[in-house]
Amino acid sequence: MYINLTHVLKSDITVYPGTIPPKFEPGNTIEKDGFAELNITMCTHTGTHIDAPAHIIEGAPTLDSYPMDKFIGKGFVIDCRNLHSIERDFLQGWEQEIRRSDFLLFYSGWQDKWNTESYFEPFPVLTQEAAEWLTGFHLKALGFDVISVDKMDDHHLPNHHILLPKEILIIENMANLHFLLDKAFELYVIPLYIGKADGSPVRAFARLL
Repeated sequence: MYINLTHVLKSDITVYPGTIPPKFEPGNTIEKDGFAELNITMCTHTGTHIDAPAHIIEGAPTLDSYPMDKFIGKGFVIDCRNLHSIERDFLQGWEQEIRRSDFLLFYSGWQDKWNTESYFEPFPVLTQEAAEWLTGFHLKALGFDVISVDKMDDHHLPNHHILLPKEILIIENMANLHFLLDKAFELYVIPLYIGKADGSPVRAFARLL
């Protein structure tokens, strides 16, 4: 069984403040041209997307430099719905599960606020101590159903600067993580094959094991 973990890409979806909204407009139509094509304008960090180290570090690896298996592997979801912050002490209770995982995902329930102003309200965020602790594992990426791995008002992006230099990629704006709670699954987070990509929208989905 497969579980979709991706928000649909279309015009007028939630974007990070300051990011250009995506536009999906008819370029050619069957009626006029005999074939249909959409013209698409969007940022590489639109919708459900993945951050590469090059997102914040000059000269760091871009998404196209990684082999395909960087985006596929065993995942585990932690329920953090009732937390204001995700602390190291809390995560240590899941240490064995984290050690067995390639991807660690965090379910906050924020997907229910998608496309509303409340999506930008304070959401559970890793403390810097917790982020540092997670760099000690062989994780390919961390994933979240919120708009950022950092607080909205912290423009220093400390967790980005902790994780990405260690080549732990960051997946943001995920969906449907509640379907994976207490489940064994393989995760697929497939970016567009864009040259020198600092990030990319992804088609993220899970295969239950």
